[in-house]
Amino acid sequence: MRELVLTPKFKRAFRKFVNKSNKLQAHIESTLELMKQDIFTAQLGTHKLSGELSGLYASICGYDCRIVFSIEKHNEIETDKEFILLLDIGTHDEVY
Repeated sequence: MRELVLTPKFKRAFRKFVNKSNKLQAHIESTLELMKQDIFTAQLGTHKLSGELSGLYASICGYDCRIVFSIEKHNEIETDKEFILLLDIGTHDEVY
């Protein structure tokens, strides 16, 4: 299981996005739990991005909701543990 790390930009975008609808918050939180367990589960539709966002990934968390993230390794030499760095959330047009 990977750890989720939220960037300040993600936190701001999350607050702004869920203000549109309270129902979104519960759905996004369940999506984040799925991401912790298996980032590549079919339900998430995880895919690599290209162009300006090359090297990053995106997952689908609803009809018009995307989460942009990267998979990073801890800097500790002794461990190969990875974490998910959450970068942005929003509609398709907002994050791409």
